[in-house]
Amino acid sequence: MAYKRSELREKCMVILYQYDLMQNNKVTVDIEEIMKDNIEIENEFVKDIVYGVITHKEELDTLANEHIKEWTIERLDKTGASILRIALFELKYTDTPEVVVINEAIELAKKYSDDAVRKMINAVLDKIIRE
Repeated sequence: MAYKRSELREKCMVILYQYDLMQNNKVTVDIEEIMKDNIEIENEFVKDIVYGVITHKEELDTLANEHIKEWTIERLDKTGASILRIALFELKYTDTPEVVVINEAIELAKKYSDDAVRKMINAVLDKIIRE
């Protein structure tokens, strides 16, 4: 089955959400299993995003926290945090156009997070691309 990039980003968000939830609950995590449970075919884009976010999580969280006003990424709901980490990873480590990254993150936030989280994600990404 062929997926659009926006659908793949949504898969990445779900995978990272599940990964984060399992880690916080001290459950043994097999990221490969989580990926297989969420996407029928092996996909390099998904692997690159998921492994990239996991590998650079601390750096991405630091970057987010430098731009979140009076909050931290840890205070965001897990879905919102996953969306923001994916967007930050794409901005920093891929050649995806900034406008695409922001639009995709906002669309995911509209679907899975509340309005306050969506606005925060938008503000953080906007600040980062202006620097």
